[in-house]
Order: sequence, then structure tokens, then C-alpha cells
Amino acid sequence: MALPHGDVFRGSDALRCGSITRSQLRGSRWRRLRQDVHCDARLHITHELMTRAVALAAPRKAVFAGATAASWWSMRGPLAGPDDPVELILPPVVRWNPGPGVVVRQAGLSHDVVTDGRLRYTDRTRTALDLIRRGPLDDAVVLLDRLVHHRVAFLGDVRAAATRLPRCRGSAQARQVAGLADGLAQSPPETRLRLLIHRSSLPVPVAQLEIRHDRRFVARVDFAFPEQKLAVEYDGAWHGEPSQLSKDRARMNRLMAAGWRVLFVTAADMRDPGALLARIAAALTA
Repeated sequence: MALPHGDVFRGSDALRCGSITRSQLRGSRWRRLRQDVHCDARLHITHELMTRAVALAAPRKAVFAGATAASWWSMRGPLAGPDDPVELILPPVVRWNPGPGVVVRQAGLSHDVVTDGRLRYTDRTRTALDLIRRGPLDDAVVLLDRLVHHRVAFLGDVRAAATRLPRCRGSAQARQVAGLADGLAQSPPETRLRLLIHRSSLPVPVAQLEIRHDRRFVARVDFAFPEQKLAVEYDGAWHGEPSQLSKDRARMNRLMAAGWRVLFVTAADMRDPGALLARIAAALTA
């Protein structure tokens, strides 16, 4: 057995084949990820690496799910980090005590499983449904918008699947979350801002509106009140970066030249929702 320098391996297999001695396995060249599972110490620890380590010890019928499956499906970078637990589903008849760093749920699985040739994962829609059925409502809406943004799942598919869910734990929340999400937000604060405005007495803004002037593209804004030509933008920390400042100024100038006003919202504003809504209301009537 040749030791896989770019992958994980069972220490017991390597010892049995004589590829390594016990003292070498305990040395600095190899890192122990969990009981009897090791990897090259030079490898960067990621959630994907930890998933492959768990797979070596998990029962054969294990299916990776939740945030672990979402990270595998994500088209815009991982959604789980190395310190997040690896999530998997086992059939109800299978029992396994995984130890720390793994979350095991037991549920039935049939057609909603896919494989990359090595490991098995819940499909896109099942992954999203499992995640939005738990936790606080607004957090679940934020998460679904994020899953759609990362192209983990498609909102129409999730909504259709949520309506077909039988009565079970979290099914009512899944339907509510699927109805509240719009899949347009570029960041979690944008989703929270949208929910705040929608639950107020303010008019419903248009999300991610592409503004044009004299048939030319001006900007895409987070939220727009076209009649009043008012844009509401969440101003994240990245906007303060030097490389972004000149782009933001040019964008702001284009919006002003097109006759638009912009109201910026920060994290501090979100901590006082009443005052924030009053500011937006005043801007709409100005």
C-alpha cells in the first residue's frame, strides 16, 4: 500500500501492509484527523478533508447531508469550515457512534442521493430542505437565499418540494421559508433588510433592480423604489477597502446623474430597526 500523500488513509491499513511503522505514524509527518484516520501533515485542513476522513470510518450506507452536502454542491466556495461538524444521514436501522465532530441524523433516503464516485450526498433540493426545516425562521430564510446564491439549490425546485412534504417535523417551516426567500440577495444582511422592510408598512421595494439611463447601464442596486427613484443599499465592510472606494464613487456619481438618491444601511442601523424604517419612510416622502 502506497501512502496517499494528498488524501486520508487508515493507519491500521498502512501498518498492516508495512507501508509505515507505528513510530513513523506518530511522527510529525502525519496528522491524526480522528481515530485510525490520518493524512499528510502538510495538507490544509478543510471541511472536505474532514468529510473524507469521516467517510473512512462511517458505515457504508452513510449519506453526507446538511452543511456538508451544501459545501460539496456550492459553486461559490465552501459553506462549511474545518471546525464545523460533518453532517450525515444513516438509515433508521443503522447505528453508529461517530465521536466528536460529526452530527448523525437517521432518516429514510431513496431517490434523493447522488455520488461523486467515492462518497454519497443528498441531492440539491433535499440538502436545502433539510437545512431550512431547522433553526429560527429568519435564519432559515437567510440560509435559503444563500444556498440559491451559491447555486447549491434552485428556489423553484425547493418551493415545489416543500409543498409536497408530508406533515413532519419542520415541514410547515420549510414551506414558510420557501415562500419568504427570493434567492436574489447577495449577502445575509440583504435578506434580513428585505424581511424587515416587507414586514413594515413601507411599500415593497424591487430587489436587485438594474437601473438604466438613456438606455445605458447605470448600476444594480440592492433595493429600489422606482417611483421615488430611491435606492436602499446595504453597506458592508468590504466597501471600505481602498480598491473598492473609487468604484463606489463612480457608481454613486452615475446614479446621481440618472436622478437617483441612495440611502445606505450599515450593521449599526440594523440594530435599531425602528429608526431605520423611519429613515427610509422619510426618504420616500422627501
